[in-house]
Amino acid sequence: MKISASILAAELTNLKNILPQLDPKSVDLIHIDVMDGNFVPQISFGEAFTKEVKKHTAIPLDVHLMVKNPEAHANRYYELKPYCITFHLETTHFGVRLSDEIRSSGSKVGITLNPATPIESIVPLLPYVDLVLIMTVDPGFYGQSFIKNGFEKIQKARALTQPFGIQLEVDGGVNESNIAELSRLGVDIAVVGSGLFKAEGPNSQGEKLKALASGSV
Repeated sequence: MKISASILAAELTNLKNILPQLDPKSVDLIHIDVMDGNFVPQISFGEAFTKEVKKHTAIPLDVHLMVKNPEAHANRYYELKPYCITFHLETTHFGVRLSDEIRSSGSKVGITLNPATPIESIVPLLPYVDLVLIMTVDPGFYGQSFIKNGFEKIQKARALTQPFGIQLEVDGGVNESNIAELSRLGVDIAVVGSGLFKAEGPNSQGEKLKALASGSV
């Protein structure tokens, strides 16, 4: 399992020092939550901030667009060559076109679902995406707990995506108590925020989470 470190949970005023210390063996991706204050009530990071993050780490970026009209935002991140750019199914009627554009930029393309969005709604886009991101909290509200039906939804998502070879990512409330079950259900990437940065050290915590996911502890 890959660990994607959600820097929204880090000490943002100290990222210049935190980012270079992250070990790629413990943290596989840097999760960037791009919030516009419209699709979600909060405003967070944009392309200028993301460029600064890129300067201080060689770890690939995992760009999560929580914005209305993602077609107007995605191209701002192409030059950064992130591992993937993910947009919400709920925000666009042009998912196929946007998916093709993101893939053409050289990044993997992901589709994201809010907790209340039926998992079956991803089916028309499955031939066009590389990754499905399941939100296990409502986006835009930091520090929520993993939703009650999260495991059931992940199980359904794995069944739908597996024939296409699509990666499955989960974001929201991931920690030591549930990462082994997420791994058992076939999750490929776990986004971890407070479960990583609020621990004693993100590198040692990343190693611990991976060990728990693999069943080696």
